[in-house]
Amino acid sequence: MSRDPDVIRRRILQTAVVGATAVVVGAESWRSPDAPVSATAPAVRAPSPAPAPALGLDKFADPLRIPPVRRPRGDGAGLTIRLRPARVRVHSQLPEVPMWTFDGHFPGPTIEVPRGRLVRVTWQNELSGAIPLVAVEVPAGDGDPPKNHPGRDGADPVEALAAIPPWTAVHLHGAHTGGGNDGWAENAVLPGAAQLSEYPNDQRAATLWYHDHAMHLTRYTIMAGLAGFYLIRDPKEEDALGLPSGDYEIPLMLCDRNLDTDASGRPTGRLLNKVVLRRPEPKVTSEFTGPYTMVNGVIWPYLKVKPRAYRFRIANVSNYRTFRLMLLDENGEPAMDAVRLVGTDQGLLGAPVTPADAIPLAAAERADLVIDFSRHRDRRLRLVNVSPGVAPGTPDPDGGVPEPDVMQFRVGGGSPVAFAPPRPSSSSSFRRMTPADVPADAQRRWVVIPPPGASPDQPVNTMWEMEEVDPAQVAVPGPGIIQISLADGQVRTLRRAAQAYEDRTGAVAARGQWETWHFLGLTREVHPMHIHGTAFQVLSRARIDRGGYNDSTGGTTTPLKQVAEEPLPAWEQGWKDVVTVTGGQLVTVAARFDHPGRFVYHCHILEHEMHMMRPFVVMPHEVMMLQH
Repeated sequence: MSRDPDVIRRRILQTAVVGATAVVVGAESWRSPDAPVSATAPAVRAPSPAPAPALGLDKFADPLRIPPVRRPRGDGAGLTIRLRPARVRVHSQLPEVPMWTFDGHFPGPTIEVPRGRLVRVTWQNELSGAIPLVAVEVPAGDGDPPKNHPGRDGADPVEALAAIPPWTAVHLHGAHTGGGNDGWAENAVLPGAAQLSEYPNDQRAATLWYHDHAMHLTRYTIMAGLAGFYLIRDPKEEDALGLPSGDYEIPLMLCDRNLDTDASGRPTGRLLNKVVLRRPEPKVTSEFTGPYTMVNGVIWPYLKVKPRAYRFRIANVSNYRTFRLMLLDENGEPAMDAVRLVGTDQGLLGAPVTPADAIPLAAAERADLVIDFSRHRDRRLRLVNVSPGVAPGTPDPDGGVPEPDVMQFRVGGGSPVAFAPPRPSSSSSFRRMTPADVPADAQRRWVVIPPPGASPDQPVNTMWEMEEVDPAQVAVPGPGIIQISLADGQVRTLRRAAQAYEDRTGAVAARGQWETWHFLGLTREVHPMHIHGTAFQVLSRARIDRGGYNDSTGGTTTPLKQVAEEPLPAWEQGWKDVVTVTGGQLVTVAARFDHPGRFVYHCHILEHEMHMMRPFVVMPHEVMMLQH
């Protein structure tokens, strides 16, 4: 199928009746679990066509909604956040729809706390009724399964969803806190009860976010509205970078969503979780992607800005979609010279960085950006999702992006105020780590992400927790046995030690000590891997020749070979808590665990979470010694 921008545009418009009563049904070809997906593929830099109404709703019709702010006062201050039903309007052409929210808002209130100030939050469950969305599983058939189209496509709602009680466990994503406060997925509470959590906030200034983490349910409950921002502030470091603040600092929570339709095919506003049923028994479904992009709970909003710099705290809370964010000017040309990356998941960089291309943001990743509008007075700019290999701002229905626009910035008049970032300051605590900074006795851990169906009892995406063994102790080749030849020429033999969430917990980390985690991707999908309770830095990303892996045996017949190191882009050189792992890559991170307790690490694709989650324990080193 042609990927020429004009041909794609015509195909979109030929299927549309443009206007408030029309629905555009964009085409999306299904991408198999092993289809190549890249978060960093270069985009074709060509002008994009002018935007047009699409998918039954006018773009840029509604102002961006800014969540309310809650600032606890005093060390040890208490804060109560109520989880409750509410009706939310996601577009002015749609009626209000039911959602589950924090304090009646989607996103929930932005909680702001100073670094080092203890806060105790009561997450009060006042929810009622069934999860407020429609879930359908469309059988796969001939042609393109329409998971990226509005409407149910004749599929009946999943009946089991109506019987699920409002059972929630709130996780503060990125928080350094004890295991008892982390929002353990099975320690959920029912309506009338509360979850009590304590957050020391003894960590770098960063953009965190909170969300429901109840076992088996996050792919529905986050979509239903249970997410919000949590900002840790450090004036010393933030002021040193001269960052915009007050009215010029705005959180942006991004997600893709789908909507149910009425008998005439018009969107109703009701949230729709539509996936493709790839295999009925045992059940295997596709990951969710939707044709509508929401920012702070509004579909394709606009924001009026002054010709000056603004700071945007951006979080991707999609189930699966990776956004590749690019700013375009009025002519559809990239305007990335106005963008500065100042921070990543877990805090600020030492100095702002000007991105050379689109900024990838996988599920659960965050970016701290400054956009300088001073040279765009009285103009309109667009933030778009750039599809790999397609001109920026152009629809890519074949690649699952029927509408690339994210939001619009309307720059006003007045005197421009340019952003003049200072040089790196000694007040910055950021230091870029290298492998030499990791202690020689650091614990080494291995996690392998095999292709779906690597085990007969696991037809879905899964991951293997590995242990290094003497090759003389195992049968090579054999199921679950992976050998890999590293750059230093050493061949390491790995044996699968655990796979399912309920398997024995074998990973025990010593509190306060460094570890290196190696994620080896053998599938071709991008998996955003999240480790709870810590921050890490990505030490390296290397290409692997996976030719030695045998799908039929579920192991290697010859050692995998490390081919070459790949340079780390700016957005991977800061402190992180999510790292993307692509097939044919070995990704190594360094982390230190300072808080004891029981935690998990998992893929943050919400449809993968159930089968790609494993527990680990952090305990004092002295306690660990008692086991010997």
